[in-house]
Amino acid sequence: MTPDIRDLSWEELTAYLKSARIEPFRAQQIWQWIYPKGVWNFDGMGNLPKDLKERLKKDFLLGPFAVDHKVVSEDGTTKFLFDLHDHEKIESVLIPTATRTTACISTQAGCKFGCKFCASGLGGWKRHLSCAEIVTQLLHVKEESLKHPRPLSNIVFMGTGEPLDNFDNLMKAIRIINSDKGFNIGARHITISTVGVVPRIKELAGQGLQVELAVSLHGYDNPSRNVLMPVNRKYPFDELIAACREYVRLTKRQITFEYILIKGVTCTPNAVESLKKAFKGLICKMNLIPYNPVSEFGHQTPTRQEMLAFRDSLEDSGIHATIRTPRGKDVNAACGQLRHQRQNQN
Repeated sequence: MTPDIRDLSWEELTAYLKSARIEPFRAQQIWQWIYPKGVWNFDGMGNLPKDLKERLKKDFLLGPFAVDHKVVSEDGTTKFLFDLHDHEKIESVLIPTATRTTACISTQAGCKFGCKFCASGLGGWKRHLSCAEIVTQLLHVKEESLKHPRPLSNIVFMGTGEPLDNFDNLMKAIRIINSDKGFNIGARHITISTVGVVPRIKELAGQGLQVELAVSLHGYDNPSRNVLMPVNRKYPFDELIAACREYVRLTKRQITFEYILIKGVTCTPNAVESLKKAFKGLICKMNLIPYNPVSEFGHQTPTRQEMLAFRDSLEDSGIHATIRTPRGKDVNAACGQLRHQRQNQN
């Protein structure tokens, strides 16, 4: 299969040009057209000579995804369902707010981790996404962001799949996103979310990237996390918290713990006491996420008063916590919902 040019790192692109005896300055021009300017074909690269364009067309692919479905929420959140070359489907979301514009990006087709509140794993895991498939999502979302007042500023790897399970392609994509020759988005504006793959958290700590790390905790001890997060049986709660402490020690970066609020399951008084003990001395904050109902799971969202009381109890215990404002609920913007819905229709 012909390779996609967006699978090449800067070093790989310059090595290709050198081997083809093409002037090295062309690498800057090619990346300028692909990433900052967002052209979808080689013919659109105006300052490249015709013979180079023909050579690139012969050696590489460059083009947009097929858009299977696109929905726009009342709050401006826009969700894409893309159809890939092998007809696997992935989701990406544009989230505009008053202060920033964020792209939520997928890293896998499907998910193998099967969290018991998330639609991403309902259709099973299919495969990893390539670096090109990761950054192409971002190119589509960036193009859509031009319809909004604020330019694309933040990236969250919180879409379908487990980012750290696709570690090498994720790192390659992040270096393109972070590069001043690529998307030029600062590392501290890039967030990687993980269900808690302990060995990869340790590996990430050694990458020298100042990215944000968000850990999907969704439980306050082993028994509660086992109910919702099957991965906890492989990487137990205490082992995960220890890895997080080591990550903070090595990177000097604060960790965000994502914590879903489910009535009678995670939003309880004993959860606060357990979290207070687990987080003692750890530089962290909590992002409390109101449960977004999925018909296949029988959970309920707590009342607003219950969620506020839970947050206030955490704050009183010395744990900084905020409740995430739900976005795009009217368009099934939670992870995997649109993909699962479309699969059931076909």
